[in-house]
Order: sequence, then C-alpha cells, then structure tokens
Amino acid sequence: MASLSFTALIFGLCFWVSLTSPALSQTCSSPKFTGNDLYAHCVDLPTLTSYLHFSYNSSNSTLSIAFLASPSSSGGWVSWAINPTGTGMFGAQALVGYKDSAGPMTVKTYNVSSAASVVQSKLAFDVWDEQAEEDNGVMRIFAKIKVPADLAAKGVVNQVWQVGPSVDSKGVLTPHPMQSPNLNAKGTLDLKGGQSVATGGVDSKTKKRNIHGVLNAVSWGVLFPIGIIIARYLRPFQSADPAWFYLHVSCQVSAYAIGVAGWGTGLKLGSESKGIQWTAHRNIGISLFSLATLQIFALFLRPKKDHKYRFYWNIYHHGVGYAILVLGIVNVFKGLDILHPEQKWKSTYIIVIAVLGGIALLMEIITWIAVLRRSQKSTKPYDGYNNGQGRQQPFNA
Repeated sequence: MASLSFTALIFGLCFWVSLTSPALSQTCSSPKFTGNDLYAHCVDLPTLTSYLHFSYNSSNSTLSIAFLASPSSSGGWVSWAINPTGTGMFGAQALVGYKDSAGPMTVKTYNVSSAASVVQSKLAFDVWDEQAEEDNGVMRIFAKIKVPADLAAKGVVNQVWQVGPSVDSKGVLTPHPMQSPNLNAKGTLDLKGGQSVATGGVDSKTKKRNIHGVLNAVSWGVLFPIGIIIARYLRPFQSADPAWFYLHVSCQVSAYAIGVAGWGTGLKLGSESKGIQWTAHRNIGISLFSLATLQIFALFLRPKKDHKYRFYWNIYHHGVGYAILVLGIVNVFKGLDILHPEQKWKSTYIIVIAVLGGIALLMEIITWIAVLRRSQKSTKPYDGYNNGQGRQQPFNA
C-alpha cells in the first residue's frame, strides 16, 4: 500500500511544475509602434496581457485596429477577432499574426466555424491594409475593418483575442492552451466610447469544468484512498470490528456517488465541446466509473467468510480497489493539468496525498511490527489467511 501511495505521489509531483508566459512590459500608456497617434482609443484587455489600439469612423463604418500580444511560446501566433453571431470563439472572424516559413511576420484571416475547423478563408466582412510586426517577442497586428451594418448601428461588437504556441508550414494553427485566461479572452468593444467590457468573471462552461474537477478530486482522489486505508489498517484490530467495515463502506459508497456526479458533468462537458477531446483523461475516467461500479456489485456478491470462494473474492475486490486508487490519483492530476487552476489548488491536493501516503506508511510499519511480534508466538505465516478462507487474523487493540 505504501509503495502505491508513493508512486502516485511521485507521478503527481511531475505535474506540479508549470511554466508561465513572460508578461509584456508596455501598457496603453506606453505604446511602442509607429503611427500610434492615428488611433483615438486604447484598451488594456483583461486577459493574456494584450492591448487594443483603435479608431472608428462612423461615417463609413471603418474600424482601424492595432492589436498587441505575445504568443504563448516562441514561433507561436496571436489573434484578434470580431464575432458577429456570438460571444465566444465559434463564429469568430479572426485576424491571426505569426511568422511564416520564410521568416517575416504575416497576417492571415481565419473563419473559426468550430474547434475542429479553423481554416484560412475570407471573412464575413471586408478587411484591408493587414500588416504585422514583431519587437522583443511582442507581435502586433494592424488592419482596417468594415464593420457590418447591424453591428455599426449598435455601436458595439463582440471581440475575441487569443495567443497560441505554434503554426505549421501549411498555416495550420496549433490549439491554444485551455487555461482560464485563454477561455475568458472575450468581451464587448464600444466603438464610440473606447471601452472594453469583459463578458463576466467566469462563464458557465468554466464553472462546469470547475465543478467537474472538484467532484472528481474529492471522490476518486481523496475519499477512495481514505476508504482503502480504513479497510487495510483498521480491519486487523479486533477492537475496530465491525466499525471499520461500516466506515469503509460509507466512505466508498459516498465516493462512488460523488464520482458518478463528476463523471456525468464530464460527459455533459464533452457533448458541449465538439472537436475538443482529452483522450487519456476521458478514457481513465470511463475506466474508473466501470471499475467503481464493479466494486459496488461486490457488496452484493460478497461470499460469507467461511465460503470456499471468499479467497478469490478477496483477490478480485482488493485488486480492483488498488486499480481505482492509482487511476483515480493519476486522473486528478491530469484534470488539474487541463484546468490549470491557481497553483495553490494543485499544491493543496499534493499535500493531501502526501499526508495520506504518510499515514499509510506509518500504519504499514505499525501493522508489520504487530505481525512480526505475533509471528514469534505462532507458527502461522503472515499471509493472514485462516484455512485458505482469506480471513486475516485480528490484532487485539
């Protein structure tokens, strides 16, 4: 048990270290590109350390923009878009700046119809004078846009901005990170007043992702390990019988109920995120649900202690339980890697797992000491089985 706990802990520590993108040094008050006096307004966008300089000519519905941001890695891309039909990425008419294979900066237009279909194409409105440049890792996109009549009448447009890690030789964009700053890089732009308004702190999908993460971390990542520790280290003590059994069952049934709720929210998120798949996380989640359901059936299929099949039932029950333990902790860390929450949450979970691992190690030592002492008074081996029936001999406590 101790070795399993430490294996899971070491795996989790591998995910602990994260990289952060360097922040831009300039703000709207310190622009660093030629011709800034042509723009009447500048907005510090609320995420991804990005900036938008712009002017709007209401007489001909022309929007002139200069968008500044740094890609998420060297060789990456930056993008600014107007979404005429929605508030998010899907439907956005995007200007994307990156270095092409020849070396200089270029600007391409992309129609983002879905996450699986981000292709170069003409936009739903006219765009001209597209240019791009780079200075000290900061990319700048310049363009003039003919604002559609319905949006011009409102005086407000939905804007989306983004940064990504790389672009291949055919101009295919590598998907951007799925961190909260990336997912919340959207808002509205007042063409006349020059104000950018975020669409709200955390959108409904992000809330669902957070709920999914919390439910699964509590169930597979905390309650199931606690239930296993209770069964393994309290059962041998005679004074803990039958309290250990009811504690074990209560803990595991509660974990299963919470885990099913988390699994259900995961399925809902998957159905709402066409083209976005986290294959390993999803497959482990399905395996966990299947194995945990099998464990629930074990309660109804459990033979009596003196039954000849009880020995084989123990092997099945313990094997499936330890598989859930390892897969659950692994998948929690995979989920944290996807959600990219604040570091304090990942650190908190690592501390919880470390504490449970320490308790398991301490109890393992205590149990072995008790067994070795008992073996000096008995000729029976430590396998703890009575006449092959899988009954571990109790310790008097």
